[in-house]
Amino acid sequence: MSKKIPLIFNPSAHAEKGKQFAERLRSFSDRIELYETKDHFHLKEIASELVSEGWSKIAVAGGDGTINAVIESILSSEIELGIFPTGTMNLFARELGLPLNKLKECWQVIEKGKKRKVDVFKAGESIFVQVAGVGYDAKIIKETSWENKKKFGRFSYLISAFSVANQDPPVIRVIPESGKIIEGAFVLIGNGALYGPALRLFSEASNDDRLLDVMVFNNQSPTDILRYVSGITLGRAEKTKGIEYVKTSRIRVESDIEVPFEVDGELAGVTPIDFLPCNKQLTVFVP
Repeated sequence: MSKKIPLIFNPSAHAEKGKQFAERLRSFSDRIELYETKDHFHLKEIASELVSEGWSKIAVAGGDGTINAVIESILSSEIELGIFPTGTMNLFARELGLPLNKLKECWQVIEKGKKRKVDVFKAGESIFVQVAGVGYDAKIIKETSWENKKKFGRFSYLISAFSVANQDPPVIRVIPESGKIIEGAFVLIGNGALYGPALRLFSEASNDDRLLDVMVFNNQSPTDILRYVSGITLGRAEKTKGIEYVKTSRIRVESDIEVPFEVDGELAGVTPIDFLPCNKQLTVFVP
C-alpha cells in the first residue's frame, strides 16, 4: 500500500462549497488525507505539525497566498510539495505549467512524481516564490475591500488601480547589489516571469537562477500606467520609457514615507525592506 499524502485546503477559497470540494478530492484516491484550515494561523499550525511528523510529501489546494503560507512552513524540511491551484490568480501554478481547475490532473502530476527545484526569496519576515511589489500594486491590494472582491471578483482590483493611480506617488529608492541607486514611484520584483492576470512581465526571469528580476517604474499617473501596461503587453517592457529593468541576487528598498509591500499577492509590511535568496530551494511536483 503506497503511503498517504496529507492535503491542506482552505474551504473558503473555493467557489464550490467546502464539503463538495472535499468529496471530489477524496474521490481521486484513498491515499489523500484531507486537512481543512479555518484561517491563516490554523493553516500554518497544520503545516508545521506535518513537518514535525516527518512527512516526505504534502499537497495544498488554494490560491497563491495559501500556497505561500505552506511553503514558508515547510521550507526548513525536505518535504516535496504538490499543488492544486484553486485561487483567483494561480500565478505560481501557471508558472510551473500546472493544469488549472483540473483537480484530477493535478493529482496525476503528483502521482507521476516528476519534480523540480525552484528558488524562494525572503522579503523581510516573509517569503515569496513568484512576485513581490512595493508601492502601487501593494496599495491596490490594501485598498481593495473584501466586499468588492466578493462583488466584482478580479475587476475589484481595477477599480482600486484607478483610485491609487490618482494619488501622489512616494519616492522609492531601490539599491541592488551593484550599489547603484535607482529612484522611482513603485517597484515590481519577480522570481518567475508571470504577474497579474498572467502577463509575461519579466521576460528574462527564471525561477531557478537564484536571481531577482526587478522593474522600477518612474511614475504612477493613469497615463504612465497605461503606457507601461501597453509596453509590457507588447513584450517591450525593457524598452518602455520610465521602466528600469535590473537582474540582481538581492535588493534593499527604502522610501521617503512608509510604503506597503506585498508578496505573492498578500500584504506583508512596509518599507524599508530587504529582498534576498533563502538558503534552500523548494521541491515541487510539475507536469
